[in-house]
Amino acid sequence: MSENVRVLLVDDEDDFRRTVFKRLTKRGVIVHEAASGEEALSVLRETPVHVVVLDVKMPGMSGLDVLRHIQEHYPSLEVILLTGHYTVQDGVSGIKSGAFDYLTKPVEFDQLVSKIRQAFDKLRREEEKARDAEFRSKMEQQMTATERLAALGTLAAGVAHEINNPLAIIGESVGWMKLLLRKAEAEQCPMKESFEKALAKIEKSVDRARRTTHQLLGFARKTDSVIKEVDLRELLEEVVQLVKTEAAHKDVEIARSFPEDGPCVVWTDPYQMRQVLLNLVTNALQATGRQGTVTLGLEMEEAQVEIWVQDTGIGIPKEILGRIFEPFFTTKPPDQGTGLGLSVSRGIVEKLGGVIQVRSVIGQGATFLVKLPRLCKIEEGETGKVNWRDKAKDLERRQSYG
Repeated sequence: MSENVRVLLVDDEDDFRRTVFKRLTKRGVIVHEAASGEEALSVLRETPVHVVVLDVKMPGMSGLDVLRHIQEHYPSLEVILLTGHYTVQDGVSGIKSGAFDYLTKPVEFDQLVSKIRQAFDKLRREEEKARDAEFRSKMEQQMTATERLAALGTLAAGVAHEINNPLAIIGESVGWMKLLLRKAEAEQCPMKESFEKALAKIEKSVDRARRTTHQLLGFARKTDSVIKEVDLRELLEEVVQLVKTEAAHKDVEIARSFPEDGPCVVWTDPYQMRQVLLNLVTNALQATGRQGTVTLGLEMEEAQVEIWVQDTGIGIPKEILGRIFEPFFTTKPPDQGTGLGLSVSRGIVEKLGGVIQVRSVIGQGATFLVKLPRLCKIEEGETGKVNWRDKAKDLERRQSYG
């Protein structure tokens, strides 16, 4: 046989079983033996097989009893029954119970090999059907998600533009009223302090709404990438400087795990990567309690770079781990998050030819891993095109000089 078919041969007649074992093995079949129904079930618990060749009449547990057990616990296996001339009815009953086929003893060896091949082919067809069904299901889900995101992007862009205009008017009005309250004649106003508090609340809400619309626009529009030579070590240090005040306020240590020497240079979009890293580090800080640690890691490989952000927070529950990259999905309070940061970050990373992954254990924090090619490929029509062959050589020269 062209493939390594694994067969379990179950028969209480030692001479018959050993003869068939030898002949099947010569044909390239991987054969396991069992002299009883009980032994067959023990073998199945320990050894994966494709086809079971099963004698119907055996002392103790009969072949039909073994068949019923296989149908219940190993439904994907195919079973070929062996019957005597006077027990053909057992073979028919076995087929009704789910057996692939039956043969009568004495068995013609070539016929047995043919039946094993047919059973194995059927098994492979069923597996291919299952894979095709799974693939179609995934493609349908992906198409649905793509259509939903496209519609959401169009809606988001329209909503953001419509909201920005009244936000600008509200913000200007707040500024004008604050100027009025600073004038001398307003000093005698009995409710000046209350007005100032109310204006501060309005100003804070305007800022929050403006941040949301900016994220909406960033989610909706497809900006061209500007690919440059980027030192990731410097970019990560820059992100640390941007969040160090928040980290100090929360008493959170920011640790680093960078290569000790050698260049950490890649060709990518520094502006978009800064946004991704800032999102991940900010999320990690918010998830980490006081006196916790956020670790930024960097590892350079031959063709790609891995960046990870790890926190010592409470972790992400398994039931929502698969949803955290969905637009507008967030576990934060309404005034602390819009649910767009991770969605936007994934879009940026994928656009740059990379992937973003997350691992988390409840009580042990979470780790976000970004994998990027060291030479980012730019799609046609985008700005910042470079000659990748020349840039690759340039990068190799820089690495050789350390």
